[in-house]
Amino acid sequence: MEPQKKHCFYLLLTLMIVPIYASTALGLGGKRGGGVLVGGWQPIKNITEPHVKEIGEYAVKEYNKESKSQLTFVSVVKGETQVVAGINYRLIVATKDGALAKNYQAVVWEKVWEHFRNLTSFTPVKA
Repeated sequence: MEPQKKHCFYLLLTLMIVPIYASTALGLGGKRGGGVLVGGWQPIKNITEPHVKEIGEYAVKEYNKESKSQLTFVSVVKGETQVVAGINYRLIVATKDGALAKNYQAVVWEKVWEHFRNLTSFTPVKA
């Protein structure tokens, strides 16, 4: 195999394996034996995990920037992950706007190996 093709092969292989490895390392695997269902949403086993909290805080901070709001992050109430070209986090986050408490569903797309995050949606959750 030519050196350039060999390099591309290893790069593609790495890009395919890293999201699956990251998901497994964070304990975000599937229900049956810890496997990962690529493309399917899987519940987050430990929503108090520091990285999950960090994603929730990021979502609220980005929403505040985009909407000129002043929500305060309280906690992650519930969460799921989806392995894509990276990991999608679908979280229910508890927030406060002054004295008013409200939950939102936030979806954040993250590529850990590229230090990339993007808030893809942030919508109120009906009570």
